[in-house]
Amino acid sequence: MALIVQKYGGSSVADADSIKRVARRIIETKNAGNDVAVVVSAMGDTTDDLIDQAMSIDSNPPAREMDMLMTAGERISMSLLAMAIHAAGSHAYSFTGSQAGFMTDAQFGAAHIRAVNPDRVRRALNKGSVAIVAGFQGQSERGDATTLGRGGSDTSAVALAVALGADVCEIYTDVDGVFTADPRIVPTARRIPAIGYDEILEMSSCGSKVLALRCVEYAQRFKMPLHVRSSFSHRPGTLVLPDGVDPNSLPNVR
Repeated sequence: MALIVQKYGGSSVADADSIKRVARRIIETKNAGNDVAVVVSAMGDTTDDLIDQAMSIDSNPPAREMDMLMTAGERISMSLLAMAIHAAGSHAYSFTGSQAGFMTDAQFGAAHIRAVNPDRVRRALNKGSVAIVAGFQGQSERGDATTLGRGGSDTSAVALAVALGADVCEIYTDVDGVFTADPRIVPTARRIPAIGYDEILEMSSCGSKVLALRCVEYAQRFKMPLHVRSSFSHRPGTLVLPDGVDPNSLPNVR
């Protein structure tokens, strides 16, 4: 039995139908004999909408209160996804970043993960349930809600995968992996089946938006395999692997 961490971005959980589709995919992965923990982003443009609302009230809002507000989006998507899994006949528990054991520094808006102690997540998995964690957020030593900045949910997913000792961290997006160019702009762009950490880091530093830079750095530090794939298809994506790892040894790659 493999342990898989799946991360779904905002476009993958943009509305109720999308959340139901993601729930079915999670259940398929679990029914194939895997334990599954999930990290979710806020639905669609929720984060931008929250920022706009805050700015309409205070053009210079307190950083602490902004982080408190920003954590709301992921809390919505995590609970709705848990409900969708229940409705589809399986079982899930949802957890905020702090409930999942994400401890950070106190740099509001761009916090760094200091430790992950996923005891409650492990207990949910041991019960045979899906564990759903709100990405992009954690808690400082003083108990304040913090956020990790743009792309923070990717980093949350890798950090959770490392803490749980997962076999792979799957990053679901709206494209079928990493391409030689943006396939939404360049129709002839080719999917890259497998790539190393250094190469994907260079692409990220040059402006590629497929994976957040901190996410890849974290994965490289702990040699966590990544599988970047689309939540809108079942086609193989792009594997980001440590040297010497056989792609066929990873679960759920086909």
